[in-house]
Amino acid sequence: MPADRSIRSSGPRASRGLRWPAWLAKGLLWAGGSVVALVLCAGLAGLMALAVAYPNLPDVSGLSNYHPKLPLRVYTAEGQLIGEFGEERRTLTPIDQIPKIMKDAVLAIEDARFYEHNGIDYVGVLRAALANLGREKSQGASTITMQVARNVYLTSEKTYTRKIYEMLLTLKLEHQLSKDQILEIYMNQIFLGNRAYGFAAAAETYFGKPLKDVTIAEAAMLAGIPKFPSTANPIANFARAKERQLHIIDRMVENGFITAEQATQAKAQELHIRPSSNRDRVHAEYVAEMVRRMMFEQYGDQTYVRGLKVYTSIKADDQQAAYEALRRGIMNYESRQAYRGPEKFVDLPKDAAERETFIGDVLADYPDIGDLAAAVVTAASARQIDAVLASGDAIQITGNGLRAARSGLSPRAAPAVQIRAGAVIRVVRKDDNSWDVAQLPEVEGALVALDPRDGAVKALVGGFDYGKNKFNHVTQAWRQPGSGFKPFVYSAALEKGFSPTTIVDDAPLFFDASVTGGQPWEPKNYEGGFEGPMTLKRGLARSRNMISIRVLQAITPRYAQDWVAHFGFDPDKHPPYLTMALGAGSVTPMQMATGFAVFANGGWRVNPFLITRVTDHTGKVLVESHPTPPTEDNRAINARNAFVMNTMLNEVARTGTAARAQATLKRPDIYGKTGTTNDSMDAWFTGYQPTLVASVWIGYDTPRNLGARETGGGLSLPIWINFMQTALKGVPVAQLKPPAGVTRVGDDWLYDEYAHGGGITNLGGAGLQEPEAPAEVGSPMGAAPGGERNRILDLFKN
Repeated sequence: MPADRSIRSSGPRASRGLRWPAWLAKGLLWAGGSVVALVLCAGLAGLMALAVAYPNLPDVSGLSNYHPKLPLRVYTAEGQLIGEFGEERRTLTPIDQIPKIMKDAVLAIEDARFYEHNGIDYVGVLRAALANLGREKSQGASTITMQVARNVYLTSEKTYTRKIYEMLLTLKLEHQLSKDQILEIYMNQIFLGNRAYGFAAAAETYFGKPLKDVTIAEAAMLAGIPKFPSTANPIANFARAKERQLHIIDRMVENGFITAEQATQAKAQELHIRPSSNRDRVHAEYVAEMVRRMMFEQYGDQTYVRGLKVYTSIKADDQQAAYEALRRGIMNYESRQAYRGPEKFVDLPKDAAERETFIGDVLADYPDIGDLAAAVVTAASARQIDAVLASGDAIQITGNGLRAARSGLSPRAAPAVQIRAGAVIRVVRKDDNSWDVAQLPEVEGALVALDPRDGAVKALVGGFDYGKNKFNHVTQAWRQPGSGFKPFVYSAALEKGFSPTTIVDDAPLFFDASVTGGQPWEPKNYEGGFEGPMTLKRGLARSRNMISIRVLQAITPRYAQDWVAHFGFDPDKHPPYLTMALGAGSVTPMQMATGFAVFANGGWRVNPFLITRVTDHTGKVLVESHPTPPTEDNRAINARNAFVMNTMLNEVARTGTAARAQATLKRPDIYGKTGTTNDSMDAWFTGYQPTLVASVWIGYDTPRNLGARETGGGLSLPIWINFMQTALKGVPVAQLKPPAGVTRVGDDWLYDEYAHGGGITNLGGAGLQEPEAPAEVGSPMGAAPGGERNRILDLFKN
């Protein structure tokens, strides 16, 4: 019995051992019910949220015709980018124009199953949610569609509400747009550092090439930027960008986008990153700013977002030649000036590591000005300077490289001038990679060149450096032209009976107080002395002041004032007094170039223009400029006046104050006039070849003496020659054809009516008009107020 009982009882006990205890079963049933209830509640809540949120989601239908913010871009005549304005650099690129390798690189790292899922990677979302709950770093689960939803419509804040909206918006995008449309938006919208939005803009920013030309290695590097666009782009941190690139190349192999062999080659490719300063670009900052202002006047705030493309008349090679010639000329002048001392002094930390960081922070406030780099001196002696650049590179300056700063290396130098450890100085790298000490120039300059046949501006540099001084001296600087204005007075004289052979006496002149109505005036020639009687042509070639004054006195200042208006000058800025003969009025370099263009083209007035075409981002032409051919309506002077003036201005460039022009360029079709104002405050040269006229000005913004030996022929003419050596390369020599109404007499051309006598053969000959009024003939300033009269008298007393 016991045995039987034992056996029988074992069955029920075993069976009961497999059942849950009553309390546990009740607990599980309650928990299960709670979970089901929670799921149902969550589902209901989700459905309610969906019902409330979905209708309130933004309308995405507009993305089917995607129009992002596109910057204003300015181009040369050849289509080379010279300026970009807008918060976002972007080049809208249709999906079918984005190379496959670029799309594959992006898909490999961002969303390999993009073309398979419905916009949401549910496994990835769950993984990210768990990571967030555990306060761990998220592994990331955003698909490309989700990124588009966030980048276009939402913020990047990490909240569940925003995430729900993102998921709902993702589903809406996938429902209304095709996969290609979504990918196109992503490829154009994503931020990629350095103001570059979209991969087309990034390809230009980092590699200086169009997106269609990128290699596997370059595509992989670009695809790695979106994760850390500001801190891990190739310019900000190449090592970090390279690490991510290698990872992406591996992912491309894993996903079958490239072969292992292609991956090996891509990893080995040497990448050439475009520096952020991009010294190789065409420097046309003043041109770009002029265009920006003109576009803003037309389009307002839309200028910076609608993708306008503005094509200018600027010729890239000419523009770069002008930029380099002006900078070289100014730096050559600066090398002749006394060393003014370092820009700042700092106390260097003794710890090497701390010093390196400190120097970097200091130089952040002293950016490079073109090729003028800032450096902090770490040691200095009479024979050597040790310094550190902003890049952290250490340099040494010795020998001739110290020449410009010898006075600052003397132990007797004033504290403000002395170069010592902690001094912030400027240096320039030479072609042989050695360094020169330099200093930022205080003097300014301008160069503008245009085609005299239609007024198209070919080059324009408004100052030494746009980053240093944004004032555009070409169009905004009103300065005295000095002797550079004499040709316009001589042109007026031709209409009053003068000719190139007219004899005028280069003899002293004196106007006492009874004539001037103020201080006595005794004008001088720039070089001093007097050369006696000479022809009008020689007087212009030699730039003799007494000749010009006598000519103006004869034709009257009032007549000359009216005449110069034909060339585009403002008569009000050229008062009708004898000082007009010496260029005492006010002009801009642009006006001088436009005025000389009248001589160059045979007597026509042209209006300078810069913009040739404006298009929208699709290439649709909005504005197009078509220069009109010359007509009698825009004739400034008659053809024979222009021709005779050409012969006289050619003599200036052949044997006169600008003889260096023809001698250097070795071509006979060069014309022009130097200009130096009294006390050498402004130095000019404006000259031309019949297809190109250019004007160069040098001076201080606050007028002051440039130096006793500084003239237009020594300062501005070399800049003009350097520019023209590039601009006239390959241009055939032009032969001027004599117009009707002129006759050659010996080596000179005269108006027909004076070829055999008549006209003014000398200043005392027949044909001179009587002066209009003593004040305007004998007085430099006439009835001008005393203070202004005395000021200009002072300008020309020497």
